[in-house]
Amino acid sequence: MRFTDKVAIVTGGASGIGLAVAKRLAHEGARIVLADYNQQNLDDATSQVKAAGAPDVLASLCNVAIEAQVEATVASALDKFGRLDVVVNNAGLMQFKPLEELTGDDWLRILNVDLLGAFYFTKQAFLHMKPGGAIVNVASIHAIETSPLVAPYAAAKAAMLSLTRSSSLEGKPKGIRTNAVLPGAIDTPMLWDNPNVKSGVEVIDKNDVGKPEDVAAIVAYLASDDAAFVQGAEVRVDGGRLNRL
Repeated sequence: MRFTDKVAIVTGGASGIGLAVAKRLAHEGARIVLADYNQQNLDDATSQVKAAGAPDVLASLCNVAIEAQVEATVASALDKFGRLDVVVNNAGLMQFKPLEELTGDDWLRILNVDLLGAFYFTKQAFLHMKPGGAIVNVASIHAIETSPLVAPYAAAKAAMLSLTRSSSLEGKPKGIRTNAVLPGAIDTPMLWDNPNVKSGVEVIDKNDVGKPEDVAAIVAYLASDDAAFVQGAEVRVDGGRLNRL
């Protein structure tokens, strides 16, 4: 039980990859803070995470794009559990538009969630985590190779890798590790609702589609003491999809 007595915040934790991560950490003994903006999903996820083995679960309605709500979520976690050991920055937003149709507001909407949300939680972790803490950023293979119509998302995920590097440098003296995972095609609504996939612009081979649990396993490793000497890493979880020319 790698996370016995530890407390983990998972953003976007009420569905998809985030829920799989929360259940995996719960199964390994963690007390879980689910941060999500959808109350109904939070209610459903709370029961699932408890069933997965979490000793306790705190559901926090949180829009990660709003720093005050991030601060409130962390404060609630500290009030309830008295500590913070793991932060998984998973919350993400995607939009599909040609570059020439994008507005500044479109860009800010994506960046505020996908990048600044991770920054806000990283900031709180640096303020409140003790040595031995870990941050895991859920980026995307779009940070490396991308497809049409998702420029703000790809840019935000690329910037998230840069944030991971900066956080690993500044966190090391504090005893806090920061690493990133880069999921590929994962069997979630975000994949199948993707207009590029629906239209055939982006062709997905069924052999290239992973499960949320595949990502959760890597997140759990990076968040655990097993990865004590892993700092600033970027781990692809894409079934080798990017290896082909």
